[in-house]
Amino acid sequence: MVVLNKIYTRTGDKGTTALGNGDRVNKHSARVNAYGTSDELNATLGVARLHASGEMDQKLSLIQNDLFDLGADLCRPDLASDATAEYPPLRMVAAQVARLEGEIDAMNGALDPLRSFILPGGSALAAHLHICRTVARRAERLATDLAQDEEVNTHVITYLNRLSDWFFVAARVANNGGKDDVLWVPGANR
Repeated sequence: MVVLNKIYTRTGDKGTTALGNGDRVNKHSARVNAYGTSDELNATLGVARLHASGEMDQKLSLIQNDLFDLGADLCRPDLASDATAEYPPLRMVAAQVARLEGEIDAMNGALDPLRSFILPGGSALAAHLHICRTVARRAERLATDLAQDEEVNTHVITYLNRLSDWFFVAARVANNGGKDDVLWVPGANR
């Protein structure tokens, strides 16, 4: 369990921060950008939840918890030492990805197939879920960029990839089961 008695520590006043293994890195490092963006996504999702209820809100709550797991995973760069660590790090696992896939399939199964791209918008919840989708894509881009130079748990990248798909389908559900989707009309304003 985490205990936060003091919120400010002054240890980051010179532009560095501590990773989960104790290493200090620049606050603008690729790793901090990746897990910082997953935190931004979590905050964005918190705003979306203001417009959700019932089963949708429950699913969004699970995702918020997963995003903390994902951030904890990204802040521990030393995958090779997991087995010997004094405190084994929290890592994303395939079951978290599988849960998203099952939910995507269930939600999508009740929707009419798309015949056009859709514009982000519609209901308030759908609009916020589209923002979550784009922030998830940015988090994924940053995680894959990090993975070019440093080791990253593959389940992190897979989860972020599925999550943006999840948000897309959930936005359609939030738009009256896709009936209120705003369709793109190519070249409409020429």
